[in-house]
Amino acid sequence: MNAMHPKQTKIAVVTGAGSGIGRAVAAELLRTGWSVALAGRRTETLEETAALVPEGPSIAVRADVSRPDDVAALFAAVHDHFGRLDLLFNNAGTFGPGGVPLEELPYEAWRHVVDTNLNGAFLCAQAAYRRMKEQDPQGGRIINNGSISAHTPRPQSIAYTATKHALTGLTKSLSLDGRPYRIACGQIDIGNAATDMTERMRTGTLQANGELAIEPVMDVADVARTVRHMAELPLEANVQFATVLATTMPYVGRG
Repeated sequence: MNAMHPKQTKIAVVTGAGSGIGRAVAAELLRTGWSVALAGRRTETLEETAALVPEGPSIAVRADVSRPDDVAALFAAVHDHFGRLDLLFNNAGTFGPGGVPLEELPYEAWRHVVDTNLNGAFLCAQAAYRRMKEQDPQGGRIINNGSISAHTPRPQSIAYTATKHALTGLTKSLSLDGRPYRIACGQIDIGNAATDMTERMRTGTLQANGELAIEPVMDVADVARTVRHMAELPLEANVQFATVLATTMPYVGRG
């Protein structure tokens, strides 16, 4: 835990902050003057994220976003430590088992992806919404991590793709329901950011035509800067949807 900076005014919660996109976004916010609550399942990886910007005011909170009690405890800790909440980056997620044909996907694997990617996002958004509605001054921003899969699926990704499509509905409903309370909500759809989760892109991943192909990736820092731009807009402005992707990845057109 790092001490709160006396001049700090913006408070963020980043879920899935122990690795990948969540770690990059958390570090970017800490480097640029935000206080950040780092949420994730493993305290040691959250502390590693905090150590990237040791001067940045942060707390590490172990939380499984699919568990209502964990989510309630997370946002209570944020309130107790920082007193308010300006931003939730709803990032925690899992792809699920790779390379499993649809007809062989166990229900337990489907349920785990849905519980993490969709139910977890809802629980965190609901908790953030309550805080933002009740606090004074009222308002805040929620940014959901969608995916290119919120638009176009990959082969053998039914659970992940279904949850990311559902996140788009969550984003739109939050954006609408938040209007009376100055709660803005947007979504960032990311394609092939270089993280552990996308390591297979560099060695060959299954394409729609059944072939394996190496795909280009982009620096995850570019994603982090985009999230910060969305986060730092005044609440009178909102990036409703943003798509950030490796320029030549197979998404636009047919390859």
